[in-house]
Amino acid sequence: MRSATHSLPTDITIVLAAVLLDLVFGDPRALPHPIVAIGRLISFLEPRLRRNVASARSAGCLLLVITVGVTYAAASSLLALAYLIAPGAALLVASYLGWVSLAARSLHLESSKVAHALERGDLPGARTALSCIVGRETAELEEPEIVRGAVETVAENTGDGVIAPLCYLILGGPALALAYKAVNTLDSMVGYKNERYLEFGWASARFDDLANYLPARLTGLVMVLAAPFCGLNGKNAWRIMRRDGRNHSSPNSGFPEAAAAGALGVQLGGANRYFGKVVEKPTIGDAVRPLSLAAYHGVVRLMYSAELLLVAAWLGVRYAFQG
Repeated sequence: MRSATHSLPTDITIVLAAVLLDLVFGDPRALPHPIVAIGRLISFLEPRLRRNVASARSAGCLLLVITVGVTYAAASSLLALAYLIAPGAALLVASYLGWVSLAARSLHLESSKVAHALERGDLPGARTALSCIVGRETAELEEPEIVRGAVETVAENTGDGVIAPLCYLILGGPALALAYKAVNTLDSMVGYKNERYLEFGWASARFDDLANYLPARLTGLVMVLAAPFCGLNGKNAWRIMRRDGRNHSSPNSGFPEAAAAGALGVQLGGANRYFGKVVEKPTIGDAVRPLSLAAYHGVVRLMYSAELLLVAAWLGVRYAFQG
């Protein structure tokens, strides 16, 4: 890292600072947040592109290119400006941008609201808390299905909220990690298969699949390797990931979910209700154990263990090659 944006303190320092800040503080909502800015940019661009580009699919392609390009350019420029001020300023900015690209602590905190409500015996509260982190209807769910929703959410988002941005942070620094988050944000805002977004959101949804293709499979593998370190079944995680990793409508999400299901000995997938209609999804894993709060706490341990194992493995490789 030797140019203006790459003359920062070592990438090891930046990655470790970003991971530590996320683990300790979670999402810094009281500070200016790049992800919020990305969302506002998407909301600003969507109606203007729809009005001025004849084809909805072409407009969506432009939205993808502009949003990701502006995000990467803005982050790179901010890092370059900070370096011109002082290397210490560059370290602070780089660490902050890396921090906001990771979401392990926030994923834990948001999902734990479901668990805390169940621990209090507050089933309506647990349903409400779950509705904030999943897209399915939750008003009639009983405890096992509530736990399933929380476990699936943590497992899936270990991929695109933790391991994937960490990989991009390691490979290309904070600017690339934020560019990845821009792709994620686009998919969450316009990547729907409904009448409004089927064509307009096509490029964003496909690019998100592409950006997560390798990280999702790496997430499953790291979960398999991390399982024994947190008291879970790594051998079964590997078996179920190989068997059920493709039992999902997403080309990527099934791998971390299957690894988690195998490690926990639970069955995920099955029936969900969306907009009044029941959708039967393929099952993932075997129902060796019940879907209880123990499964939720287990998947949280697995998420943290997978993240820390990946960081440790990367550090080991770096030092081995440097030596």
